[in-house]
Amino acid sequence: MFEEASDAAIVERCRGGDLDAFGVLIDRYQKPIFNAVIHKVWNREDAREICQQSFLKAFEHLHSFDANLKFFSWIYRIAMNESINHLQARRAWVPLDEEALLPASGADPEEASMARQRCRAVHSALAALDEKYRAVLVLCHLLQLSYREAAESLDLEEKTVKSRLFSARQLLRENLEALGHVG
Repeated sequence: MFEEASDAAIVERCRGGDLDAFGVLIDRYQKPIFNAVIHKVWNREDAREICQQSFLKAFEHLHSFDANLKFFSWIYRIAMNESINHLQARRAWVPLDEEALLPASGADPEEASMARQRCRAVHSALAALDEKYRAVLVLCHLLQLSYREAAESLDLEEKTVKSRLFSARQLLRENLEALGHVG
């Protein structure tokens, strides 16, 4: 029933008292928000909790949603703010939950070991990046947002996203090379 409806139409249904409609927004955006959060906090359980908090906060503040914006951009900002608050509260480096980033497969042990090594190298290289570069990489490459969508999510100009992404790719490559992983 709601699957074809626009986000703005679903938000209006929620505002009108249809609580089931919000479930459609959760279904649409839970996975990309989780993927963005896990690349911020590097822990699967923390990411799940932050996602739940983010959607709860979005629901509680649905009256303040601007229908001229994309719902994803709005919930993404909420999730990033919740992630930052979480990290500030912990004030400690959170080790990478490698299983959260490895693809599920029946690969042989050698392939699995190589995948773990690549995962550790990418984690280290990403962690070494400034947050402004890491954010554009996660949005554009991992979540596969367009430049325009990433710009909306980060409240930046599209040309700034393109510029940061170019720099981020170079910095990531340099970090990987410094770790002995040439790609």
